[in-house]
Amino acid sequence: MPGKIKKRGSLMSLEKVKQYFDTLGLGQRVMVLDQSSATVEEAAVAVGCEPERIAKTMSFLLGEEAILIVTAGDAKIDNKKYKAHFHQKAKMIPGELVEQYVGHAPGGVCPFVIPPGTKVFLDVSLKRFDVVYPAAGTSNSAVELSIKELEDCSGCTGWIDVCKDWSGE
Repeated sequence: MPGKIKKRGSLMSLEKVKQYFDTLGLGQRVMVLDQSSATVEEAAVAVGCEPERIAKTMSFLLGEEAILIVTAGDAKIDNKKYKAHFHQKAKMIPGELVEQYVGHAPGGVCPFVIPPGTKVFLDVSLKRFDVVYPAAGTSNSAVELSIKELEDCSGCTGWIDVCKDWSGE
């Protein structure tokens, strides 16, 4: 249909994330957007914030296990820093396998309502903000969270420094 947004990620993924935030009393913060938020640039326009405030969640394979790294929208993975921290080269999960590993499709990957045992790391590039906007399970959703709320709601394993090219570095 002309004018319709192609949405990636299942509505079930969004509903599960919304239910999760409802249990925390934060359900009203989950936004279903009228336009795509699949890329940092699209998400920034849809939410109405600077691109760097989009908390992008990237999925990697560490051995056979999936891990998620949440970074600021203007940050890029630094392969040397990644290898120094994880003792192996960065290997992103192939797009067609992302949903199978982390429960959310590309464009909607977030650190919430993920398979048990999936480790979440937050990159220090996020620490310069009071509020950030990660996805909420689909390519047209986001949730507004303080850094402390992101830390708590993601059940993160810890803070790491594996990025480059972000302002403030």
